[in-house]
Amino acid sequence: MEDLILWSRAQFALTAIYHWLFVPLTLGLGVIIGIMETAYYRSGKEQWKQITKFWMKIFGINFAIGVATGIILEFQFGTNWSNYSWFVGDIFGAPLAIEGILAFFMESTFIAIMFFGWNKVSKGFHLASTWLTVFGASISALWILVANGWMQYPIGMTFNPDTVRNEMTDFWAVALSPIAINKFFHTVTSCWVVGSAACIGISSWFLLKNRHTEMAKKSIMIAAPFGIIGILLTIYTGDGSAYQVAQKQPMKLAAMEGLYQGTTKAPLVAVGILNPHEKVMNNEAKPLSFEIKIPYILSFLGYRDVNAFVPGINDLLKGGYPTQDGSTPLSAKQKMESGTLAVKALSEYKLAKRENNTYVQEKSLQTLKANYSNFGYGFIKDESQLVPNVALTFYAFRFMVIFGSAFLLLFSLLTYFNFKKISYERYRWLLYSGIIGIPVAYLVSQSGWIVAEVGRQPWVIQDLMPTFSAVSSLEASSVITTFVIFCVLFTVLLIAELSIMFKQIKKGF
Repeated sequence: MEDLILWSRAQFALTAIYHWLFVPLTLGLGVIIGIMETAYYRSGKEQWKQITKFWMKIFGINFAIGVATGIILEFQFGTNWSNYSWFVGDIFGAPLAIEGILAFFMESTFIAIMFFGWNKVSKGFHLASTWLTVFGASISALWILVANGWMQYPIGMTFNPDTVRNEMTDFWAVALSPIAINKFFHTVTSCWVVGSAACIGISSWFLLKNRHTEMAKKSIMIAAPFGIIGILLTIYTGDGSAYQVAQKQPMKLAAMEGLYQGTTKAPLVAVGILNPHEKVMNNEAKPLSFEIKIPYILSFLGYRDVNAFVPGINDLLKGGYPTQDGSTPLSAKQKMESGTLAVKALSEYKLAKRENNTYVQEKSLQTLKANYSNFGYGFIKDESQLVPNVALTFYAFRFMVIFGSAFLLLFSLLTYFNFKKISYERYRWLLYSGIIGIPVAYLVSQSGWIVAEVGRQPWVIQDLMPTFSAVSSLEASSVITTFVIFCVLFTVLLIAELSIMFKQIKKGF
């Protein structure tokens, strides 16, 4: 069973990581292309058309591979995670269906005009098709992130004990979940940063090679200020994410900060090194062997109050820590007892129904409803299972914040050079920084998802279903086989995509 869970998670992580290599460039570069074509539409200059068509080719190569990996990713919910799909399919399937019916068809329709309609439709209709393709891609991301946001904060549903399924009762509560909406804006604006970094990096290569210099400069002229907007909005929505995590997933916040013992006026760890010997419920060891902290910031980010108490990992396990609303949080042990009652009540309800025992049915149903919020804890065997991988979450968060913020400096310098009409060629280090920025932007983007997904373990649905309860009844060897197949297939696709893209870049404008 442990092998099955490990390999099922590894396969999903593999697919998700590969898929996310293509999505950020699609969402980010698409907007840049729309701006460039708008410049062509308004100015009528053929140079802008030529620039737009070049970046469209890069966009198209990336878009095609992204679709292929995305389809495989979604199919895994039925193959590897069938228990999960059964438990919440009535809810989780809705936003995915909307994404396929509405957004994906919009993309598929208008992308054809975007690529092949230059001399077949009017300039205005072609421009509209480009923006509708970009809009469709963003709407596609919205519904996928609505589904993901619901997993992090399940609302708008009731549990049906007869079918053992969660059923949607409030579509708008699911669609407008604060976690989902904030996650959407944070994700999309971070993709703008990746798109800007890619456009700047490729343009920097042209400038270093002294090729297509005017077109490269015009590309940077668009991408750099757009990147500033992207990174500022990413920082703003990141603040919103920190607040939502503190309210809905405090264990994730504690892991992000390596915080074992809660404190009032909690500082934010700007830079730190975790003590590898730190253990849960150990009150003596120091969790960080090195740290640079910013006073009060964590309390403010999490609760909008510099004096607020931020619970650590041990506080969340022991319960009873102070809260802003005056409530007394349950301990992990109490939640596990409550969850066990809910699971037992469900079994008793099913048995009573088969025996037509109305009294036991009603009594069991009341117990189930009273304890259902902790249903998933009934499958937890040990408190330590409730603690995510602290080291991976802690370091991934720092990498995301530190290197992500560095792009604000890079984009600002390039924008300043544009404004002052300073030649980039005189500062080759800046151009090399632009090229290095491409892989760094991707690593920052991947780090964000590591924080989001690793930080919420062991839950596939927060508090309702642990990951190990969501897997299908498969042989581990079958999952290992498909893992190897996907690994080889995706690697071949990535090599092919990079090869085609590099050839197109070398070919130039």
